[in-house]
Amino acid sequence: MSIETKPLLAEAPDGGAPIDQDAIADIFAEIALEAAVAVMAVYASDSHARRKPDKSPVCDADEYAEAIILGRLAERLPSFPVLAEEAAANGKKTVAGTTFILVDPVDGTREFLNHNGEFTINIGLIVDGAPLAGVVYAPALGQLWIGGATATSCTVAPGEALPPRAQRREIHVRAAPSEGLTALESRSHSDPETEAFLAQLPIRERRTAGSSLKFCAVAEGDADVYPRFGQTMEWDTAAGDAVLRAAGGIVLDGEHHPLRYGKAGAQFRNGPFVAWGDRAAIQP
Repeated sequence: MSIETKPLLAEAPDGGAPIDQDAIADIFAEIALEAAVAVMAVYASDSHARRKPDKSPVCDADEYAEAIILGRLAERLPSFPVLAEEAAANGKKTVAGTTFILVDPVDGTREFLNHNGEFTINIGLIVDGAPLAGVVYAPALGQLWIGGATATSCTVAPGEALPPRAQRREIHVRAAPSEGLTALESRSHSDPETEAFLAQLPIRERRTAGSSLKFCAVAEGDADVYPRFGQTMEWDTAAGDAVLRAAGGIVLDGEHHPLRYGKAGAQFRNGPFVAWGDRAAIQP
């Protein structure tokens, strides 16, 4: 899919102009749909999987998609600094200012390599430590979630045009069911802390899922809580966090504050967090 050049947003982030969350989210969505073509081409062939220095997996899809995303962001939003996972793995972990973009070209590389479809392309905008806009696209499932001033979702195949907003479904978190909560857990990362946390809640159902799909399930009212106590990076969570917040939910850190971004001193690592749908259901 070729993206035609469109007017750039006025001078953000350094010019002081208001940031149009929905316009930026739509740009992210268009870019993700284009990058997904390369991702799915690798998915259907040899991915050339290998290990990074931190022992996490990487494959051709990560690198091809990141190159496309970074190129398009440079064209469409050239004044926004960008921090992307594979560039960071190669030593680039510096962004300037409080407004920047986080990119995870393939979130859930293990799910990608297992061919279960539960991997996503994540692009999120951070402003003053909070995710202001973001997109999560699951190309194998053809599902796209967009978070800006509001949250929407739609079905769209890789390489297709982004449906106009009138053709998308607005999504919201749900009120916590009286019969108990539905909790989501990572398919690839389990730990005793998660078990202990969930044991304190009125859980009716537990499900596993890969990548940022867990944030999106809470955002669209299909689940209620997603705890994560193992290590994640900011590019893993920013887009899903943006979608969830736009849908009315919240992600709290270990101190029960909204999860913040731009933690350069921590090398952009997150600590423990819990994603909640209904804020009235939050428990310490």
